[in-house]
Amino acid sequence: MITLFGFTNNSDNRLNEPPSKKDFVYLKEIMTNLRSDIRYYGSNNFIGQPIDGYNAPKCLLSKEAAYALKKVQDELEKIGFGLLIYDAYRPQRAVDHFIRWAKDESDTAMKLQFYPNIDKKDLFSKGYISARSGHSRGSTVDLTIVSLKTRHILNMGSAYDLFDEVSGIENKSITSNQKSLRMLLKRRMEKHGFISYEKEWWHFTLKDEPYPDTYFDFPVE
Repeated sequence: MITLFGFTNNSDNRLNEPPSKKDFVYLKEIMTNLRSDIRYYGSNNFIGQPIDGYNAPKCLLSKEAAYALKKVQDELEKIGFGLLIYDAYRPQRAVDHFIRWAKDESDTAMKLQFYPNIDKKDLFSKGYISARSGHSRGSTVDLTIVSLKTRHILNMGSAYDLFDEVSGIENKSITSNQKSLRMLLKRRMEKHGFISYEKEWWHFTLKDEPYPDTYFDFPVE
């Protein structure tokens, strides 16, 4: 049985109420071979602690984005690959957590792993963190490709959430094979209606997203 979630909007374009069953879907309920590594549920992320609003390691999207993503997964499975999801719908309260962290310039515990070449104070100006995220609109996803046979994550030339120029889709310093893998992901996603973010090879938003002006805040659970 596929579980869907719906919403009611309020005056500041943010949902603060628990959803009813209508408009969002858990990805693993429609994609059997889908893998996930929801980093913001745990501490393996650029803040180094669980993020507000992630009450379970689950990934959900608007039903439009979810079924578009299923088409990508179905195509990749035909050539022995599949998707791994790092993040999907993200509550606005999680974005607020990012903002509080970014304003505390003394907290650099995860700098070496996630932003070794960028000053924390520049994360906003360089476009890695913002006050509003497409993830909170329910149709943006962070993901990569895995081998279904070996279960290994393919080498894209930089780690997920590495805030660095090397994470840009068109970065010239990566190998030709890494570039080809980025293009494999990008082209499959674009074919099924997603658009990429030039600074992050893993980040895609459904072009015709159903809620372009609504920033949801119900928790992931």
